Amino acid sequence: MAQINFGGTIEEVTTSEEFTLEKAQEVLKNEVITILGYGVQGPGQALNMKDNGFDVIIGQREGTKSWDRAIKDGFVPGKTLFSIEEATKRATIIQYLLSDAGQVKIWPVIKEHLNEGDVLCFSHGFGIAYKDQTHIIPPDNIDVILVAPKGSGTTVRRNFLAGSGINSSYAIFQDYTGRAKERTLALGIAIGSGYLFPTTFEKEVTSDLFGERGVLMGCLAGVMEAQYSILRKHGHSPSEAFNETVEELTQSLIRLVDENGMDWMFANCSTTAQRGALDWAPKFRDATLPVFEELFESVVSGKEAKRTLEKNSQSDYREKLEEELKVVRDMELWQAGAASRSLRPERRTKK
Repeated sequence: MAQINFGGTIEEVTTSEEFTLEKAQEVLKNEVITILGYGVQGPGQALNMKDNGFDVIIGQREGTKSWDRAIKDGFVPGKTLFSIEEATKRATIIQYLLSDAGQVKIWPVIKEHLNEGDVLCFSHGFGIAYKDQTHIIPPDNIDVILVAPKGSGTTVRRNFLAGSGINSSYAIFQDYTGRAKERTLALGIAIGSGYLFPTTFEKEVTSDLFGERGVLMGCLAGVMEAQYSILRKHGHSPSEAFNETVEELTQSLIRLVDENGMDWMFANCSTTAQRGALDWAPKFRDATLPVFEELFESVVSGKEAKRTLEKNSQSDYREKLEEELKVVRDMELWQAGAASRSLRPERRTKK
C-alpha cells in the first residue's frame, strides 16, 4: 500500500502498480464471476473484467432490454448469459449490481444458492448498511465485500478504454475464508480501478447518497436551473444563458479543476473572474450549508433509504420516473442544451 497525503491527512491506498493485473489474475484464476444485473454498473464492470481475462458470466432476466444489451455486448445465452438463478448457481463470486430495490426483491433467490466460501460483492453499501430495511443478511460462511467505483458505469468503461482507471473504494464486511481482502483488491483491479482506498459499508453509502443528492447531481441541477432562470428573466437568450451556466462549466472550467485543482483554475482565468469567484464562493457556501446539514441527517437517519425503497419498489415506478424525467427533459434549459450540443463541431461533421 502507498501512503498518500490528502490535504494533511495520511491515507493508505492501493494502486494498480502495487496490486498488478497479473496478481489479480492469479488470485481469481479459479473463480467464476457472476454479474447480477446489466443496467448501470453491470456492463462497464463485466466488459472490463472480460477484456482483462477473467471468467465472467451475466445473470439477467430474459426478455428485458438489459438481456438484449448483454447479447449485443458479446455475451452468449447458455454460455455466458443466464437467468439470475442459474448464474448465481454457477458463481463463486457474485457481483450484486441490481438496483437497491431490485436487490431486496431478488435476495431470497440469491441467498438460497450461496455456497460456503463464495464471495458476495457489492458496489454500493446500501443493502448491508440498511439491512434493517432491506433484510439482506448474508449467511456466516461466505465473504461479504464491497468494491465501489467512484463514477457511473459508463465512466468505468470509458476510462478503461482510454487507458486510465477510475478510483474505487473498498470494504470488507465479513471475512469467512481469510482471503477476503486479496479477493477484494483483485476484483477492484479487475474492473479497472486506478487506485483503491478503504472505507466501510456504512461510510460508503452515507457519502454516496449524500454526494448524489448534493454536489454531484441534486445540487448541481438545482443551481444550474436557478442561474439559467435568472439570466432568462433578465433578457438573456437561451443560448447565452445555457453557455454561461452549463457549457462553459462542462467543456472548459471543470476540466481545468480535474487536471490541476480549483486554485489553478482560479489562477488561470481573468482577474475579473478571480475576484468575483473568490468573493462569492463563501456566500454560496454559507447559504447552502444548512441544506447540506439537513441532507446529511436525512441520509444517516435512514429517511433517504426508506424513501428510495418505497418509491422504487412500486409497480408503476418506471412510468412515474419517466413522467418526472420528462419534466426535466422539457425544461427550456435542457432543450437549449440539446441544441447547443448539436452545434459542436464533432456532431456536425457526423451528419
